[in-house]
Amino acid sequence: MFIHLDLDCFFVSAHRSVDESLNNIPAAVGGRSNLNIFDRKKAVRHISNNSGAFVSSIVTANDDKAPKDYFVDDKGKVRGIITTCSYEARAYGVKTAMTVNEALSLCPQLKMIPSNYPLYHELSTKLAALLENEIPLIEQFSIDEFFCDVTGWIGDDEIYDFAKKLQNLIKKELNLPISIGIAKTKWIAKLSTEFAKPVGIKLVKENEVENFINDIPISKFPGIGKGYQEKLKTYGISTLGQIKNKRELFYSWKKPGIQLYNRVCGIERESIALKKSKKSIGIGRTFDPIYKRDEIKRRINILCRYLSFLIIKGKVNPQTLFLQIRYEFNLKSKNYINTNRLFNERYLKDSMKTLFEENDIHPTHNVIQINISVSNFFENRQNSLNLFEYENDLKQSNLSKQVQKLRSKFGIDIIKSASEL
Repeated sequence: MFIHLDLDCFFVSAHRSVDESLNNIPAAVGGRSNLNIFDRKKAVRHISNNSGAFVSSIVTANDDKAPKDYFVDDKGKVRGIITTCSYEARAYGVKTAMTVNEALSLCPQLKMIPSNYPLYHELSTKLAALLENEIPLIEQFSIDEFFCDVTGWIGDDEIYDFAKKLQNLIKKELNLPISIGIAKTKWIAKLSTEFAKPVGIKLVKENEVENFINDIPISKFPGIGKGYQEKLKTYGISTLGQIKNKRELFYSWKKPGIQLYNRVCGIERESIALKKSKKSIGIGRTFDPIYKRDEIKRRINILCRYLSFLIIKGKVNPQTLFLQIRYEFNLKSKNYINTNRLFNERYLKDSMKTLFEENDIHPTHNVIQINISVSNFFENRQNSLNLFEYENDLKQSNLSKQVQKLRSKFGIDIIKSASEL
């Protein structure tokens, strides 16, 4: 049997675990782009100590604003996006990804809380450790979700009581509410968790799967996105129960269709996955519209400095560099380059500048967002470089590592390039 655990309204619950005044009131966690990294004035900024596959390394700043002022910019405009909201807030129509301004218009008494990623990472890590002490096989699926395989460990007739014990233990040790789904397969267990919320337990026995999925909309199943939903609707499929009778259709779509059919019908036999590692590292910022390309390039250089810090800190050598530009009027441009070079900050900045210049396909439009990232990590190697390139990269790589030591000790802004000023 598989157990799927999902922390309820995790970010809000994390704050409630250390602040009882947030209990039983409409509350929401939100974030806004930290644009002060682009300031020309001197400041001391560090990277938070977060690490792990499910938590970004968030830039921390010496921002002494009170929580109630965090979402208000210098012009008095309310900024930010809702990341998570409590069930009390949802009753007013507040939703994830909604703007803070819109959420406050629906629920004026909404308590807005700035994101605290170090807290979320700490609690997620503690939960993982707790589960490892109780269950031999666990898989962390996201920052607030876990799969557990208890086959041969806990009997089917004891599984519900065991889940209840876990739920109570997590509440006692971490003061966090959690919902639990139980089934013979991973993905039916995950689906059942949605029907256990909030703070409940839902057991779907093997002979109950067909009745359980019969009337559930396809949008509820993990992995069926909007595009796939539209495709299925062209075949008259709107519920999971209708999928069961379309075996030949799904099997004709080869591996993706076969996998989805087996997952929905509860006949897949997927096992617990090994611990995940980061596949990419990135950073981006959204800002008020900017037309001047020199200013955009300056901001790209600054983002490269922060990204370089994260790359060297992660001890990885990326082979793929990616840049995305967002313009006004919902226009986008993105591209990437592959490289076999040893990583260094100078090469990253030069490459991102080139990517921007070659992919700025709307030069008359204002830019409102820049995202850069790296992926495809490999060990440093010389055999694909000529000697001159390797020696030059090695010098720059060593220089980047020395600069890293200074930034780790004195802050990210201690050393800047002239192009950033």
